[in-house]
Amino acid sequence: MILFRQELGDVLRGARRAQGRTLRQVSSDARVSLGYLSEIERGQKEASSELLTSVTGALGLPLSYVLREVSERIALAEGVTVPDTVPDDLAEQAPALVGAR
Repeated sequence: MILFRQELGDVLRGARRAQGRTLRQVSSDARVSLGYLSEIERGQKEASSELLTSVTGALGLPLSYVLREVSERIALAEGVTVPDTVPDDLAEQAPALVGAR
Protein backbone atom coordinates (compact mmCIF):
# COMPACT_ATOMS: atom_id res chain seq x y z
CA MET A 1 0.00 0.00 0.00
CA ILE A 2 1.26 3.47 -0.91
CA LEU A 3 1.11 5.90 1.99
CA PHE A 4 1.45 9.64 1.48
CA ARG A 5 3.13 10.08 4.86
CA GLN A 6 5.87 7.57 3.99
CA GLU A 7 6.60 9.17 0.63
CA LEU A 8 6.60 12.63 2.23
CA GLY A 9 8.98 11.46 4.94
CA ASP A 10 11.35 9.98 2.37
CA VAL A 11 11.38 13.21 0.35
CA LEU A 12 12.01 15.36 3.44
CA ARG A 13 14.76 13.04 4.70
CA GLY A 14 16.39 12.98 1.27
CA ALA A 15 16.36 16.77 1.05
CA ARG A 16 17.81 17.14 4.55
CA ARG A 17 20.57 14.62 3.90
CA ALA A 18 21.38 16.17 0.51
CA GLN A 19 22.01 19.42 2.40
CA GLY A 20 24.24 17.61 4.88
CA ARG A 21 22.08 18.71 7.79
CA THR A 22 21.10 16.85 10.92
CA LEU A 23 17.61 16.29 12.28
CA ARG A 24 18.55 18.53 15.18
CA GLN A 25 19.50 21.41 12.88
CA VAL A 26 16.32 21.22 10.82
CA SER A 27 14.05 20.69 13.82
CA SER A 28 15.58 23.74 15.49
CA ASP A 29 15.19 25.92 12.40
CA ALA A 30 11.62 24.70 11.84
CA ARG A 31 10.76 24.99 15.56
CA VAL A 32 9.54 21.41 15.60
CA SER A 33 10.57 18.84 18.18
CA LEU A 34 13.37 16.55 17.09
CA GLY A 35 11.33 13.44 17.92
CA TYR A 36 8.30 14.59 15.97
CA LEU A 37 10.38 15.47 12.89
CA SER A 38 12.02 12.07 13.12
CA GLU A 39 8.59 10.39 13.18
CA ILE A 40 7.52 12.41 10.14
CA GLU A 41 10.66 11.44 8.22
CA ARG A 42 10.05 7.78 9.07
CA GLY A 43 6.45 8.04 7.86
CA GLN A 44 5.01 7.32 11.30
CA LYS A 45 3.19 10.63 11.78
CA GLU A 46 1.10 12.84 9.51
CA ALA A 47 2.40 16.38 9.10
CA SER A 48 -0.08 19.25 9.35
CA SER A 49 0.09 21.88 6.63
CA GLU A 50 1.54 24.35 9.14
CA LEU A 51 4.25 21.96 10.26
CA LEU A 52 5.07 21.01 6.68
CA THR A 53 5.42 24.67 5.77
CA SER A 54 7.81 25.17 8.70
CA VAL A 55 9.94 22.17 7.73
CA THR A 56 10.12 23.04 4.04
CA GLY A 57 10.98 26.62 5.00
CA ALA A 58 13.77 25.38 7.26
CA LEU A 59 15.06 23.31 4.35
CA GLY A 60 14.85 26.32 2.03
CA LEU A 61 12.50 24.47 -0.32
CA PRO A 62 9.19 25.62 -1.74
CA LEU A 63 6.28 23.54 -0.48
CA SER A 64 5.22 23.02 -4.10
CA TYR A 65 8.58 21.39 -4.89
CA VAL A 66 8.24 18.91 -2.03
CA LEU A 67 4.63 18.07 -2.91
CA ARG A 68 5.57 17.58 -6.56
CA GLU A 69 8.34 15.18 -5.58
CA VAL A 70 5.91 13.23 -3.42
CA SER A 71 3.35 13.20 -6.23
CA GLU A 72 5.91 11.89 -8.72
CA ARG A 73 6.96 9.11 -6.33
CA ILE A 74 3.35 8.05 -5.80
CA ALA A 75 2.63 8.16 -9.54
CA LEU A 76 5.67 5.97 -10.18
CA ALA A 77 4.51 3.46 -7.57
CA GLU A 78 1.04 3.45 -9.14
CA GLY A 79 2.47 3.08 -12.63
CA VAL A 80 0.85 6.34 -13.72
CA THR A 81 2.35 9.04 -15.91
CA VAL A 82 1.54 12.52 -14.67
CA PRO A 83 1.50 15.05 -17.53
CA ASP A 84 3.44 18.29 -17.15
CA THR A 85 0.51 20.21 -18.63
CA VAL A 86 -3.23 20.07 -18.23
CA PRO A 87 -4.75 17.78 -20.88
CA ASP A 88 -6.98 19.59 -23.41
CA ASP A 89 -10.14 17.72 -22.41
CA LEU A 90 -9.59 18.58 -18.76
CA ALA A 91 -8.80 22.22 -19.56
CA GLU A 92 -12.14 22.46 -21.40
CA GLN A 93 -13.93 21.18 -18.29
CA ALA A 94 -12.07 23.53 -15.94
CA PRO A 95 -14.75 26.27 -15.80
CA ALA A 96 -17.36 23.66 -14.87
CA LEU A 97 -15.10 22.12 -12.26
CA VAL A 98 -14.28 25.49 -10.68
CA GLY A 99 -17.97 26.41 -10.51
CA ALA A 100 -18.77 23.07 -8.85
CA ARG A 101 -17.34 24.15 -5.51
